[in-house]
Amino acid sequence: MHFIPEKLDDYVVAHSQTEPELLQKLSRETWQKVLAPRMLSGHFQGRILSMLSKLINPKNILEIGTYTGYSALCLAEGIQKEGELHTIDTNEELYDFQRKYFDKSDYGNQIIQHIGKASEVIPTLNITFDLVFIDADKQNYPKYLELILPKLQKGSVILSDNVLWSGKVLEPISENDKDTKSLVLYNKLMNEHPMLETVLLPIRDGLTISRVK
Repeated sequence: MHFIPEKLDDYVVAHSQTEPELLQKLSRETWQKVLAPRMLSGHFQGRILSMLSKLINPKNILEIGTYTGYSALCLAEGIQKEGELHTIDTNEELYDFQRKYFDKSDYGNQIIQHIGKASEVIPTLNITFDLVFIDADKQNYPKYLELILPKLQKGSVILSDNVLWSGKVLEPISENDKDTKSLVLYNKLMNEHPMLETVLLPIRDGLTISRVK
């Protein structure tokens, strides 16, 4: 989804950092072999994730929703040398695909994959995270926030993807549209939560940056 004219959006992308070669290959193979390739973060948003991670320079990163590993590799670009990136996904069929690209990167030994429901995996992680990226099933965004807050500290950052949901957050919501209902609730929660300060950016399908006070 674009919030500015396509030509201007193309200009923005053309004048942003080039996508690393490994990520170009990952993206190409995802489009060739994996279902729903539009789930990829993609070049422009990937460079945003990379830049934010480099600015934060986190020791420990949590990613909820791995898909083929593109966003994990972008986030890993800013991680400290002794840090870890824990990424969670329910699709075990993509495990080897992810691992192949993780091991080709400079961060392979720092990226730890978890297969299972995030709501079950997160409580088992006895780690304080400096950066969290949420890009998974939309209905559980509020639940994920509840689970991760105890594992954050002052200054920790939460990035939340797809929070504009193709503009559906502004439209009348049908009774069975649980995803949009959850995102509307989540956006309100992030904006009003006493522990957080939040900015919602109209980047691609909406990216929220929240900082723990």
